[in-house]
Amino acid sequence: MPDLPHPPPAPRPPGTLRVGSIAGSDVLVSSSWFVIAALIAVMLAPAVEATQPGLGVWKYVAGFAFAVILYLSVLLHEASHAIVARRLGFPVTSITLHFLGGMTAIEGEARTPRQEALIAVVGPLTSIAVGLVALVVRPVTPEGLLLMAVTGLAGANLLVGCLNLVPGLPLDGGRVLKALVWWISGSPHRGSIVAGWVGRAAAVAVVAWTVLQPQLTGRRPDIVDFVLAVVVALFLWSGATAAMASARVRSRMPHLVARQLARRTLAVPGDLPLAEAVRRARDEQAGSIVTVTGAGVPDGIVSEAAVAATPDGRRPWVATSTVARTLDPALRLPADLSGEDLVLAISRTPASEYLLVDGDGQVVGVLATADVDRAYREAAH
Repeated sequence: MPDLPHPPPAPRPPGTLRVGSIAGSDVLVSSSWFVIAALIAVMLAPAVEATQPGLGVWKYVAGFAFAVILYLSVLLHEASHAIVARRLGFPVTSITLHFLGGMTAIEGEARTPRQEALIAVVGPLTSIAVGLVALVVRPVTPEGLLLMAVTGLAGANLLVGCLNLVPGLPLDGGRVLKALVWWISGSPHRGSIVAGWVGRAAAVAVVAWTVLQPQLTGRRPDIVDFVLAVVVALFLWSGATAAMASARVRSRMPHLVARQLARRTLAVPGDLPLAEAVRRARDEQAGSIVTVTGAGVPDGIVSEAAVAATPDGRRPWVATSTVARTLDPALRLPADLSGEDLVLAISRTPASEYLLVDGDGQVVGVLATADVDRAYREAAH
């Protein structure tokens, strides 16, 4: 499948810094990353001092440099997700590096179990590959800080790669499990629920392991171990819970069909008095009004809210075009849109009304966002 055109730029999330782009996707660094980078620099300072004595404050700079190198490998992990997703036809808006690693913002959901598995598994495999390469070059690496960095890079990436293969959401391994259950059962919703419960179990296991370490290994965990366990457990539990909730939402989306939700539409000249346009719409039992050019081409959608806000006494003196939104290309949607494709289309360009057209460009009707919301709520019950 050919690459998609780059998605339109999205507003940058607050607290992030854009540092470049990969595969057409913005690379963002969260402010929380600087916190973890500083912590890494402080924690590694004694090891740096032991490896290269006499550095003074430069030992913290060396520790910070290691944090940068480590997160470059995280960026490779996330970039692999982005590249495969784009190859499969999914727009990728951004890659964000943050406190706990990274996140790739992919628009839309996988359409097949194979796509789900491929996008998910490539990340851990990339981390493991980086770790193995570091292990291979380690024997020929000179002693000193460089050897320390290569050793740390090997261990961190092998650990990240293996942990990400744990089959529980929101980890990549959870998405692989979701794909497997989806393939067996035919239901992506069931796959998310199963992988979500495994993710919750993994969160409980992280805390249980920390608490039971003295009995199991004879080692007594310190306060840092407990804090880290709680942070990781909260990340796993909240991510699994969010994934399960999202799956329940998506299971209702197939009930949303644009054509079925279309309002009957009346076409009028833009200079027609609003009062007359409203009268004609009532007579023809039309639920929406579009303005057209002299050649009959739609060029605006009348806003229901704007009509309601116009007093009856002013409507005979107001042109219909004054309460119509210019019909930009993004407000024209295919009438056959349904489910998540429909929700994604209207979320890209938020509006109260959209013009629905057939494949040949013929007007089918107007889709009101309020009708989509109502249909979704009814499908939920």
